[in-house]
Amino acid sequence: MTRMTSIPLNEFNERRQRLLNSLPAGAIALVPAATMQPRNSDVEYPFRQDSDFYYLTGFDEPDALLVLLPGDDPQSILFCRERDKTMEIWHGYRLGPERAVAELGVDQAFANEELDQQLPELMLGRDQIYYAADKTALEAQIRQWRDSLKMAKRQGKQVPTGTQQLDGLLHEMRLFKSDNEIAVMREAGRISAVAHAKAMQHCQPGVTEYQLEARLNFHFAMNGCRQPAYPAIVGGGENACVLHYVENSEVLKDGDLVLIDAGAELDYYASDITRTFPVSGRFSPEQKALYELVLKAQLACIDMIKPGVLWQDPHDLSVEILVDGLIELGILKGERDELIKTEAYREFYMHRLGHWLGMDVHDVGDYKLAGEWRPLRPGMVMTVEPGLYIAPDNTDVEARWRGIGIRIEDDVVVTEEGCEVLSAGVPKLVDDIETLMATQADN
Repeated sequence: MTRMTSIPLNEFNERRQRLLNSLPAGAIALVPAATMQPRNSDVEYPFRQDSDFYYLTGFDEPDALLVLLPGDDPQSILFCRERDKTMEIWHGYRLGPERAVAELGVDQAFANEELDQQLPELMLGRDQIYYAADKTALEAQIRQWRDSLKMAKRQGKQVPTGTQQLDGLLHEMRLFKSDNEIAVMREAGRISAVAHAKAMQHCQPGVTEYQLEARLNFHFAMNGCRQPAYPAIVGGGENACVLHYVENSEVLKDGDLVLIDAGAELDYYASDITRTFPVSGRFSPEQKALYELVLKAQLACIDMIKPGVLWQDPHDLSVEILVDGLIELGILKGERDELIKTEAYREFYMHRLGHWLGMDVHDVGDYKLAGEWRPLRPGMVMTVEPGLYIAPDNTDVEARWRGIGIRIEDDVVVTEEGCEVLSAGVPKLVDDIETLMATQADN
């Protein structure tokens, strides 16, 4: 099958070359593909490639290994499954090593059956093995390949004497998105925003949480997104106060809010959007007051994002705005600076403002450099998602506030001049939400 991706082949080649250039000349880097994962009995989950491996290859088959050899003659070598007509009849077509060079742009390709013979030979003359720290299955293979070189070491040949983490180099590359990557994420955000808007229009008392989830997934699929970027959170009423609620099994009730945290994955790039809206289409006074407080914080934080701003600064701003609003509503009592210092607000706002976004929903990349919060730079993509959650059993708060959970989340890319909201297509002003919900979705 011909390779299909929104990222051009030359960009994958450039990524491998950049990583090769950042590695010491005597290193060898190993990047494994994902494997199929069992769901139950003889059923497997739909395959999703390892993000690091896909970032460097654009190859979406399981059980492969990318080998990078830096130096005067840098090489990228792929080991993958061999063509097998019988297996392809049962499980689908394979690229095979014969076509991998032309289709993927690697320098060489071999069948997996050659790994144990080839890898020790490729390690000769190398002093360090670089690989991702969490690849425990690969660690066992590395020990086996190094053990096979004991005789070569006794003969005075150079063999790897240690291992190094590849994560720092590779994940710093992934943190900064290219124009092609941002274009894919912009489209993923657009598709996801429309899905959220349609979910609002389909919502009414008596609909189940999982039925709204199905509406989202239907729109994702009908617009080129084979799967969501993560299991959707659809929490009605008190369920919105559970940050990672994924049961999505309850019936939505008149008078409640429903919080939907969902995003499509397009060509291996994630979107991540949260909207909170009234099941019946109209906010109550208490719901509206808390919602507009969260929205005020979110809009102010987005407005703050630009190159040079420290990662922590928008979060601190969100805390200040939410604390001021909670004091004004009588939910928090005390002096503002003391409430912030003692983190009294964490009873209602217990998570951070956002996270990196990219091929993974909680994407890779350090938030601090040398122990200090890093400044934002163009090409970084982040979420902005303040929230307030008042537990249903919190007797320190008036009953009218209890059980209300609200989060508003958008995807934002840092630009040269400021930022761009990639998920702006879904309403978040109270009047806009209520107006939209008064109309029926066409599908």
